[in-house]
Amino acid sequence: MDTKTTDPELVASTDASSTDPTDVQLLARMGYKQELRRQYSTLQVFAIAFSIMGLVPSIASTLSFSLPAGPVGMVWGWFTASLFILLVGLAMADLASAMPTAGGLYFWTHYFAGRQWKNPLSFLIGYSNTLGLIGGMCSVDYTLALMILSCVSIARDGWSASRGVIYAVFIGLVLLHGICASLGGRFMPKIQTFCIYINVALVVATVIALPVGKVTRGGSLNSGHFVYRHIDNETTWPTGWAYMLAWLAPIWSIGSFDSCVHMSEEALHAARAVPLGIIWSAGSAIVLGFLVLSIIAATMNPDVSVTLNTGFGQPMAQIYYDALGRDGALVFMAILCFSQFLIGLSLIVAASRQAWAFSRDGALPFSGFFRHVSERIKYQPIRVICGIVVVCLVLGLLSLINSAAANALFSLFVASNYLSWGTPIFCRLVWGQDRFRPGEFYTGRFSKPIACVAVVYLLFGVVLSMFPTAGPNPSPSNMNYTIVINGFVWAGCMIYYFIFARHWYTGPQMTVGENASTVSNNTIGSSVASCFNGNGPAADGRKGD
Repeated sequence: MDTKTTDPELVASTDASSTDPTDVQLLARMGYKQELRRQYSTLQVFAIAFSIMGLVPSIASTLSFSLPAGPVGMVWGWFTASLFILLVGLAMADLASAMPTAGGLYFWTHYFAGRQWKNPLSFLIGYSNTLGLIGGMCSVDYTLALMILSCVSIARDGWSASRGVIYAVFIGLVLLHGICASLGGRFMPKIQTFCIYINVALVVATVIALPVGKVTRGGSLNSGHFVYRHIDNETTWPTGWAYMLAWLAPIWSIGSFDSCVHMSEEALHAARAVPLGIIWSAGSAIVLGFLVLSIIAATMNPDVSVTLNTGFGQPMAQIYYDALGRDGALVFMAILCFSQFLIGLSLIVAASRQAWAFSRDGALPFSGFFRHVSERIKYQPIRVICGIVVVCLVLGLLSLINSAAANALFSLFVASNYLSWGTPIFCRLVWGQDRFRPGEFYTGRFSKPIACVAVVYLLFGVVLSMFPTAGPNPSPSNMNYTIVINGFVWAGCMIYYFIFARHWYTGPQMTVGENASTVSNNTIGSSVASCFNGNGPAADGRKGD
């Protein structure tokens, strides 16, 4: 295939990036011109997912989900769920290599779904994925606020923050993330590379410091039997189901590798970089997460309820305190807070790319405004970043109600993303198997079985995220409000579509001319192009800013 082109749109697009023209042409075959700057290497694409995972901070954020089932739920729950999540990553990597675009999940859904389902399903998945990522952003910053305040609690010997103080810190963090994401685009790839080192260093430091500190302070390590075979049940659910609910910890922690997909239009050699980023991030989480949780189980107080009901507001703060003392706990919690801040920074970058891509296709309100890419600020979607900040501040108001309402932000992230991940894989299996053309990465004859297992697991994950974690008869203070929030999002999206959006939303919109590349000679491109009509509000202002 000749990688040269004389089309003015494609030539102009390469001015926005130092990139292989093959990337530009592959994007053009899917109907899009290059607008964002391609600057992320394969390592940096992996880094953004690995950074969002931020294993130690994420494990710290979700211990309250896994601790009720004891060490077995915490350690083996992570390992078991992580294996299923890796299969989801493999299924997604197949699609990402074949069609690497920033709006991948709703794009693939539209491409593979049956004709009558294309528009409503892609509309639903686009909104679910966008709001799921925003929910993840909210949950990260809410947890970071708790971590910061837990440091204050340790320093002041038990001081406890009010809900108003928690929300005030949350506001400051969201605003700071918005500013950094807007102005730091030029440095973001280097920041992501740095995130690899700091996250690996934090894993190593935790694995070494906890047992050494415990023994040095005169304590003893828990036995292997306790770490790998001891079962607790601090819920009123049956023990087996309490173990399954412990899966919510890895489900939330390893819930970010789709961020690689959203960086597709900024990745160098995207057909290879994006799937490798997905697999590396999911695979590393299995090994490193299992290691960290084994060490935590070996050094924690054998009385799980003491750690779970800590006065510091964060079980991980209590674990550090027990093993390292006050000063050591403060040092590690400070590093944890910094790492958690980087998670939020990476997440707002990924969320902004998904929301920008959805605006480019005219699906979000005020799409013509939000799809703008600033050339002055290094080709960053500044307006959509500001929009995400505003939505985060509104959703964060849930933290003023109670901890159960705030925890719904975690489940919003899980349920919305799992629906978004599973639908395109399901559509490929049911309607689009003959239309699928592998990219550079492909799992071969195992592709379809992997996809089947992934869909079943993701459906189970959505259902699991709806259960109240404390027991079958929840009070208003410990109710799981995920069904309310996600039901509102999904039902509201469909009502909006069938009343209004169906009149103008026709799926992904072409932003290059039909003769901009060898579209008609390409299997993927010609199929995708046949779905586009270029009409509706999404077509306005398509020629760039």
